Amino acid sequence: MLSNPKDFYRKLDTFLSEIYQIGSENVLSVVLKELVNFLGKDLNIQNGRLYELDVDQFILIECMNIDESCSLDKTLPLDNEAVQLVLQNGSYIFNESRLSLLIETKAKCDLLTPVAFFVQREDQKWMFVFELQPGWDREEIDFSLNTIRKVLNARISSEIFQNYLHQAELIQRSLLPKSPPKIEGFDIAGKSISTDIVGGDLYDFIEFDEETLGVAIGDASGHGLPAALLVRDVVTGLRMGLEKEMKLTRVLEKLNRVIHRSTLSTSFISLFYGEIETNGNLVYSNAGHPPPLIVSEYNVQTLDQGGFILGPMPEVKLKRGFAFLKPGSALILYSDGLIERLNRYGVPFEIERLTKTVLEYQHLPAEDLVNLIIDSAYNFGNKSKWKDDVTVVVIKRLKG
Repeated sequence: MLSNPKDFYRKLDTFLSEIYQIGSENVLSVVLKELVNFLGKDLNIQNGRLYELDVDQFILIECMNIDESCSLDKTLPLDNEAVQLVLQNGSYIFNESRLSLLIETKAKCDLLTPVAFFVQREDQKWMFVFELQPGWDREEIDFSLNTIRKVLNARISSEIFQNYLHQAELIQRSLLPKSPPKIEGFDIAGKSISTDIVGGDLYDFIEFDEETLGVAIGDASGHGLPAALLVRDVVTGLRMGLEKEMKLTRVLEKLNRVIHRSTLSTSFISLFYGEIETNGNLVYSNAGHPPPLIVSEYNVQTLDQGGFILGPMPEVKLKRGFAFLKPGSALILYSDGLIERLNRYGVPFEIERLTKTVLEYQHLPAEDLVNLIIDSAYNFGNKSKWKDDVTVVVIKRLKG
C-alpha cells in the first residue's frame, strides 16, 4: 500500500505532465524508463520491456533493468491468450498460474508477477510489460497503469490533431462563461488563465431559475488539446445531465463513465460542482478537486465531501456535502495551478497563503478579489510564466 497517497498522486501528476513535454520520437522509451525509475519504488514495479506490433506479433524493441541471466522471448504472437487479454482489457495483471506472457527465464532469474498494458495510434500498437515485486496492490496498479495508459494514448494520438488547435481554442472559449450571472443578493466573478493555447481548467455557471445557481470548477490532467477535449466533454455532459434534472451525484457518476471510456481525451479530471440557493443553502460534491473555501469574517470552511477524481475507474461513488453561505460570506473556488505556484526557492503558494489573502481582502467586490488572488500568486512566483492553468471563482453573498 502507498505510504503517502497524496504525495504519490502529485508525483503521478508530474509524471503525466512530463509525457506532454517529451518529443514524439522518445516518448515511449522515456515512459518505459521512468515508470521503473521514477514510480517503480512506489508501485513495486521493475524490469520494463517494450514491444511493437509487426503484422501478427509483438517484437521486443527495448528493455529496462533486465538481469543478464534472464532469457526473454523476442516476440509475442498476437493470437497468444495472454496478449489477447491485454488487448481486450487495456491492462492485465498475470497472477493466474495458467497464464504466461511467453517470458522464458533461466534458473537464476526468478519471474515475479507480470503486468502489461498497451497503447495505440491508429493502426500502430505497443505493449509495455513489467514485473511486480512482493507488496504490490491491485487497486494501485490498476489505477496507475490505466491512468498512464490513457494519458500516453492521448499524447500519441494528439499529434494527429495539432493542426486543429485554433479550432479547439475557439470551441473552448465558447464553453467558458462570457460573463458571470446576475443573481440578486450575490456578487459573482471568475477568471481562467491557460498556459497553452488551450487548457485543462474549466469553470461554469448554470442558472436553473431565479432561486438556484449551479457552479462548477475542474482541472483535467495534462495540457493542450487532449485536456481541452476532456473539458469540452465535461462541460457539455454536465449541462445535459443537469437539464434532465438528474441528481447531482448521479450526473457526476455518469460523467465518470463517459470520461473512462474516452480514448482521445486525457484520462482524469478533478471536478467540484455545487448548487446554491438564494437563501444561502449549498449542496455540492467534490470529485478530487482542491477543496473550495467558504470565508465568513474569521471563519473558514473547506468543502471536501465527495469522492475520487473522475475517469481512472469505470465506476465511482460520490457523496453529497452541505454548507451555508451567510450574508457577507464568500465562496472561493480555485484550481491547483494557483496553490502549487512556486516561488524562486521552490516553495509553493499553498492553501494557507490563499486563505490568509482571502481573510484579509474578503471585503472586496468579487471581481477585484479574483484578480487580487491571482496577482498574489503571480507575484509570489516572481512574476514568471505560469507553469499550470489557473482558475479562480468567487461567489459572495451580499449583506441584506
